Amino acid sequence: MKLYEIASALDCTVIGDPNTEITGVATIETAPPGSITFFNNRKYRKYLVSTSAAAVIVENSQDVPPNLAGLVSPEPYLTFARALSLFLTDVSHEPEIHPTAQVSPAAILGRCVSIGAYSIVDAGVKLDEGVTILNHCHIYHDVTIGKASFIHSHAVIREGCVLGNRVILQNGAIVGSDGFGYARKPDKSWHKIPQTGKVIIEDDVEIGAGATVDRATLGATTVRRGTKIDNLVQIGHGSSVGEDTLLCAQVGLAGSSDIGDRVILSGQVGVAGHLKIGDGVIATAQSGIPNSVPEGKLISGYPAIDNRNWLKSSAVFASLPEVLHEVRRLADRVRLLEEKLGERDEK
Repeated sequence: MKLYEIASALDCTVIGDPNTEITGVATIETAPPGSITFFNNRKYRKYLVSTSAAAVIVENSQDVPPNLAGLVSPEPYLTFARALSLFLTDVSHEPEIHPTAQVSPAAILGRCVSIGAYSIVDAGVKLDEGVTILNHCHIYHDVTIGKASFIHSHAVIREGCVLGNRVILQNGAIVGSDGFGYARKPDKSWHKIPQTGKVIIEDDVEIGAGATVDRATLGATTVRRGTKIDNLVQIGHGSSVGEDTLLCAQVGLAGSSDIGDRVILSGQVGVAGHLKIGDGVIATAQSGIPNSVPEGKLISGYPAIDNRNWLKSSAVFASLPEVLHEVRRLADRVRLLEEKLGERDEK
């Protein structure tokens, strides 16, 4: 593909030879000859002069080295992501029902639906146009799945759950498993609370491999439009996750968590139950959130506090042994001084 063709598809300005032949997309450190890469982090500036790429996507035209062609974009990383799509080989699935699939005659299938080998589709299921279900999936009774949704192998969607349009479930994702609810009996054993609710996944949501979204005890657990959920994320029963939110790997939401729009919870963040996390909140990796957080906050640590305060605290943590040693030394000097003053007073 010629560089000018990529520029036209991505609405970028060309720097250098527009007829440069581009054969693929790669990172700036490992780019082979003929590829296109991107630069938007000064930490990688050193690679601009050593990369073997044929072209680079930049925000500022002055960052394009003399030996490379370039594309100028206000969002280099986003443009890089879109460029990847131009070089993807389309892996299409023919709209067919595999002979080994078990599809209930009481299921309703739209046009161009594909169901893979050994998958099970129960009674009352409604699959809209263009839904793809790969091998070894189980779609329980009365599930609804919207247009062009894609269900990867070994995913499970439990009874009564609702998925919108263009939803993606990665391998082994489970939607609608029982919430973790038990009541203590007088003899200290546990009574299982029936989880009678469901899960609602809105349009354009992606749920990563091995992630679980538990059904509500009553009502619904909800994941709203455009949210992206990474691998091994746990969303507790009765939680609500807002629009365009990112939940990164191993995030855990306890039951009835209320997560706002455009929130980013980085890897291994934990949220205690019945809390509200406001719109636009960012929690850095491994933060523990025991209290509700107002919108727009950047928080870190455990218990999670304002990020700037956490950074200052972290700097102090590293020097605590030396601080303790100095405090003890000063305490010893004060004690000796007090002893001397006491002896002088006695005289």
